[in-house]
Amino acid sequence: MFDERKLDGIKSSLNKWKKNNVEKAISEFPERKGKFTTTSNIEVKRLYTPLDIAEMDYEEDLGYPGQYPYTRGVQPTMYRGRLWTMRQYAGFGNAEESNRRYKYLLEQGQTGLSIAFDLPTQIGYDSDDALSEGEVGKVGVAIDSLKDMETLFDGIPLEKVSTSMTINAPASVLLAMYIAVGEKQGISPDKLRGTIQNDILKEYIARGTYIFPPEQSMRLITNIFEYCSKEVPWWNTISISGYHIREAGSTASQELAFTLADGIAYVEAAIKAGLDVDDFAPRLSFFFNSHNDLFEEVAKFRAARRLWARIMKERFKAKNPKSMQLKFHTQTAGSTLTAQQPDNNIIRVAIQTLAAILGGTQSLHTNSRDEALALPTEDSVRIALRTQQIFGYESGVTETIDPLGGSFYVESLTNEIEDQAVKYIETIDALGGVSKAIENGYIQKEIQNAAYKYQMEVEAKEQVLIGVNKFIVEEEAKKDLLKVDPQVELKQREKLAKLKAERDNIKVDSSLELLKEKASTDENLMPYILEAVKSYASLGEICNVLREVFGEYEQSVIL
Repeated sequence: MFDERKLDGIKSSLNKWKKNNVEKAISEFPERKGKFTTTSNIEVKRLYTPLDIAEMDYEEDLGYPGQYPYTRGVQPTMYRGRLWTMRQYAGFGNAEESNRRYKYLLEQGQTGLSIAFDLPTQIGYDSDDALSEGEVGKVGVAIDSLKDMETLFDGIPLEKVSTSMTINAPASVLLAMYIAVGEKQGISPDKLRGTIQNDILKEYIARGTYIFPPEQSMRLITNIFEYCSKEVPWWNTISISGYHIREAGSTASQELAFTLADGIAYVEAAIKAGLDVDDFAPRLSFFFNSHNDLFEEVAKFRAARRLWARIMKERFKAKNPKSMQLKFHTQTAGSTLTAQQPDNNIIRVAIQTLAAILGGTQSLHTNSRDEALALPTEDSVRIALRTQQIFGYESGVTETIDPLGGSFYVESLTNEIEDQAVKYIETIDALGGVSKAIENGYIQKEIQNAAYKYQMEVEAKEQVLIGVNKFIVEEEAKKDLLKVDPQVELKQREKLAKLKAERDNIKVDSSLELLKEKASTDENLMPYILEAVKSYASLGEICNVLREVFGEYEQSVIL
């Protein structure tokens, strides 16, 4: 992008500036520390100039918004056309309580729903299972059957909202419940819009809410791809998640690399199952973390778009431009929230929100200030949502597309993060792909090492955490925290018992038997899961049938 003679002139004048200005300034006022780095330990130079991006080609490396390689955004007008979807992640207790919270959020201006499920739901157990005791409704809403799903969306017209469901191992069952609720509201599946996370690989890597072995899990995922491409065409069939990888302690480059490596594995599995890449790839979506280092996060998002576009075009020979577009949801970083001085978290979330917007996100959840202590109160959730709205309507950052594009620092950092991610992906390829890299513990070890290094830096005060290792104050215990009523679990069990007593159990048994039979074949299981759901078979009953056929995954200990 730059003339060679001009670059030589800049190099010469840069050296003069260092000698005549910088050295003198440092002798009088020494810099704060010996080495400056991003949160992920990428060295930050004192100054960036055209010399740092001299090899870049504008058309090949940047281009224009809505055009390959999508570095500057996936839509030609980005936020000048419409803002990102403001989608607050919420759910707790039972379906009735969560329904009230969703209606409150929609009244406050939220433009999409994002469902948090409790731990038993996430791993395919009913509320009356012995393994669910003490966990029902605690970290999300308890959903045992279609009856709960009907209550969850009572009075919420599904044709008017986009719904994201953070569910993985039993994603096919929860999606079937959503489709069935839509039909009961008179809405055909081809009118439904939303996303299921459905990303089991990151569960093996970083989070742990898996049920079935990898091969069977991948079958369920590709079944969803195939089914939705025909029946639910506007549904995003997977949200390939780097969020939990980052929460586990990865660097920005690792988050990007391991997330896209998972994406590669899903595309390969779908192609192996006989799907054409351009039939399913346009409905793939991604889910990233937004951390505190503003410029590093912006660079990460830009690098993600460019690298995924190149992977889809060059590796998988995709022809449809939509197959090459990396569209993503962002959530601010839960791991950065502190129990100490929790109001400080409002500022942290604001920085992370700005990074996501400047990075071109399609949808955003902002964490609440008290989430390091408990589920968020309505006041805290409102502040978190208002943070998005103020940036969207008052800050001016949405008026032009990719406003940091062309920054010598941001472009250089974008290149560096992409280069690091490519090296990780090449290593994973050499190991035989993501499944092998998980099996031998490579990915887990890389994350563990990064997390350990960061923690050591915090303890040595090389990484400053305000209120934790610097600027500490004496505090009283926080009051007015939201707590889930212990009666929720008892009531949920009673509701489930009533359902099982009143439903047509002959129909339930028949649908479960058919599902079991088909699970032993190569048929797509989504139609049979949907029929079981419509008969009011419970989540646990459906998952137990699949456990019988598929078995359960037991993770190896990685040291």
